[in-house]
Formats: sequence, structure tokens, C-alpha cells
Amino acid sequence: MSSNNVADVRKPSKAKRYKAPVVESNAPPDDPMADYMNLLGMIFSMCGLMLKMKWCAWVAVFCSFISFANSRVTEDGKQTFSSFMLSISAVVMSYLQSPQPMTLPFQ
Repeated sequence: MSSNNVADVRKPSKAKRYKAPVVESNAPPDDPMADYMNLLGMIFSMCGLMLKMKWCAWVAVFCSFISFANSRVTEDGKQTFSSFMLSISAVVMSYLQSPQPMTLPFQ
């Protein structure tokens, strides 16, 4: 059987032209790094405050700086600021409770 004798089963009236999805060109890619670091900063600062671990408080400060550096301009800065202040207060309170230098857990 030749291909010329076969009836074309496609329906041109049902065909729809492809349209590319509309994407905002100025929208930044969704990067959750700032949110993760904000959460980690809160967790480490709570551990630093409650368990009196100085290294946790310093890790919380580090996570807060990373969260601030990776935050988007359009975000509300209240949560980042509160995380930063909580981590600073964890460092201050841990050194007020015991002013001797920090010892690392693996030393």
C-alpha cells in the first residue's frame, strides 16, 4: 500500500498554534537560600540562648549575615532583622553568663 492512498486523519480545524508561556523578564530566579539561612540562624540562636553554647550563637550570627546577603530587595526586612538581632542577643547573653573564651565542642 502506498502512502498516497492512506487518508490523512489529522484535523486542521482542531490544531492550535503553540504559544510560549509568559515569563517576567525582570523576575529573579526563586532561590530559597536566604530563607534557609534565616531558619538556621533562628535555630542556632535559640540553641545558643537556651543551651548556653557560644559556638551556636556565633554560627547564628554567620547564618544571619548570609541570610541578609542573599535576601531579595522586594522582601520585607523585618524577619531578617529580627533574626539578626536574636543572634546578636544570643552572643551577648552567652558571654554575659560566662565571660571566659569560647571552647569548641571537639577540643
